[in-house]
Amino acid sequence: MSAPAMDFRPLAPTDLAALLPLDAATNSHPWHADNWADSLRSHLCLGLFDGPYLVGFSVASRVLDEAELLAIAVDPARHGQGLGKLLLAETCNRLAADGAAMLFLEVRAGNRRAQALYDSAGGSETGVRRNYYPGPAGTREDARLYAFTLTGIAV
Repeated sequence: MSAPAMDFRPLAPTDLAALLPLDAATNSHPWHADNWADSLRSHLCLGLFDGPYLVGFSVASRVLDEAELLAIAVDPARHGQGLGKLLLAETCNRLAADGAAMLFLEVRAGNRRAQALYDSAGGSETGVRRNYYPGPAGTREDARLYAFTLTGIAV
């Protein structure tokens, strides 16, 4: 019997039980359940599933022809398998199909893995926001800004 294929689908409130621990495992400042509930109602929240298991997610908001990637993560046990790039490409494809032409995001300056993903997918670094993210013990971390033309995502 073959293994179930990877599948993308919009996240729903019934996915919160899997979503909250995955967010906590991948984010130093995970969202509260209320933040997730609001996002599930108002944003593109996409899950990457391996059979019944949630292994990644993305959240993007769109206004007119611009979108912002608010969050993207893959289960740390699944890093290095190309799942982040697949998830980013699928998110961008869905945003483009919905009328978005550009995607913007910020990423922690210390998150080299994510920066490598965005660089390899054709993103352009457009600037830095100083002291944007909260860090440990009251410190702050810069954010690197990226932009994508949604017709140019490399898969």
